[in-house]
Formats: sequence, structure tokens, C-alpha cells
Amino acid sequence: MSICGKSIALNIYKNINSDLVKLKSNNVIPGLAIILIGDDKSSIVYTKMKEKKCKELGINSYYYHLNSNISKNDVINKINTLNNDNNIHGILMQLPFPNHLNKSTYEILNEIDIKKDVDGFHTTNVGQLFLNKTPRFYPCTPLGCIEILKYYNVEISGKNVVVVGCSQIVGKPLAMMFLNLEATVTICHIKTKNLKEHTLKADILCVATGVPNLITKDMIKKDSIILDIGITKIKKDDTNDTNDKDNKNNKNYKLVGDCDYDNILNYSKLITPVPGGVGPLTIAMLMRQTVNSALFNLNNSN
Repeated sequence: MSICGKSIALNIYKNINSDLVKLKSNNVIPGLAIILIGDDKSSIVYTKMKEKKCKELGINSYYYHLNSNISKNDVINKINTLNNDNNIHGILMQLPFPNHLNKSTYEILNEIDIKKDVDGFHTTNVGQLFLNKTPRFYPCTPLGCIEILKYYNVEISGKNVVVVGCSQIVGKPLAMMFLNLEATVTICHIKTKNLKEHTLKADILCVATGVPNLITKDMIKKDSIILDIGITKIKKDDTNDTNDKDNKNNKNYKLVGDCDYDNILNYSKLITPVPGGVGPLTIAMLMRQTVNSALFNLNNSN
């Protein structure tokens, strides 16, 4: 069965509406600062989607599009200004950074006030996650994956979970979240030999590599649950593509995940499509954590 991430996200937005009403009654409107450095086309699309969702929900968004040549110190100065702005409850740094800032990624992210780290990448939040404590905020995409499984009442404890991809943004934190929920976790990556040997054991398979059709039907166990987190734009070779209706911006290209979705769909128990699967949950988790940040400030100011 195909998972509809949009429906799950709508359910989350309904749940946070009551929090937004409570905040508004106390003259508080959650504020999210979105910082984009450079002109990466995908990053521009992602940040604009987040800004749009803020406006739909009644969350104030503050969008900062910084020059691709900006210095590390100037980025940090901008963050410090936002840290001291009481109207802002969350700060999002869109990743990846331009090449000259890559080595300073975590130095920059750690400048964000932990009380505003709604993307969950401050090393204190990451450290709490790895220690099986409760971080104030979680990385949004891994949190969205867990939310999908909770929505479908999927039992995680004791299950074999295979995570393909070990990025700091998705793979590693997601693996830790599953481990903390008492799953048996295998992490695979580009150096893993005989990937199929591992994926065939998975009750829950999470794939986040950006390699189209990496996972094929013969690599999964029947009735397993597949969370396809990868997304890649490729040239269309089939005008009857299943998800064609979701690819309106460029008729010559389509967005695909890491799995052979069409052939796996009826063989798996649950699978996320690309687009429309995990993506909407990433934004929903960002919105929820921004609202939670505003609630935390309100509850601790009284």
C-alpha cells in the first residue's frame, strides 16, 4: 500500500492548530527564520515550500537569502542577531552550504541557540539523541519517518531495521532513533558489500542515498515496510509515470526515489512514494517543532 505523506501531514497540522490558537490568545505568533546561502535551485525550492507552509498556518516566516560568497563570520553574526530576536522561535539553516563553508557546517549550526534549533542539528541535541535522552528538538526528516510508522501503528521494538545511507542529516540520526525504540538496526552505506544480503532481512527498510532505483523488488522481503527518503530529478522516459501529476514544474523531468516504486508497490506492505511520501512530513515536523518552541517559551515566561 502506498503511504500518503500529505494526509499524515494534514493530520499533524490539525493537531497543532489548537496550540496556535492558545499562542494567539496570549499574543504570541510563532516565528521561523529561514536562512538560505547561495543559489542552489533545489534549496530555493525547499525553502520557499517551508515559507509557504508558514504563511498557510499563520506562522511568521523571516526569509534570509544570503550571498553565496558570504563569510563564516557574517553568517554567525546573522545567527546571533536572530538568537536575540524574541519574535523568532526557530532558526533553520538550509543545507548543504556552499563549498567554502562546508568544513564549518557544524561550527555554524552550533551558533544557533539550542532553544531555537528546530531542525535538530545542534550537537547538544544530536548528543542527547545518541545518549538515548530526550533532545529538545529532533532532525525533521528522521522524525517524520518515525511519525509515519506511528500513524500506521507499526511495531518497531524487536524489528529488523535496515538504514541505507549514513548521512549526518538522515541516516545516522534515523538509525539512532530506531535503536532507541529497541529495534535491531543495520546501517549500510557506499562501502557495504552485497547490499541485497542486508536488505532482504529488513522488516523496515529506510533508504536515503539519492541513487535512483537502487532498491529493486528482488532486494526486499515480502510485506516489508519501505521508507524511501531519497529524491532525484531525472529525465522522463515514461509519460505514464505513476507520480506524473506531482511533477508539474518541468515536463521533461520527474522526481524519483531510491526504490523501484512501481514494481515494489504491491509486494511491500507499506511504501512511501516520491514525491508525496516523506517530504511532507519533513515540513510538518519543522512546523510542529517551531510551534513547540513558542509554547515552551510561553510556558516558561509565566
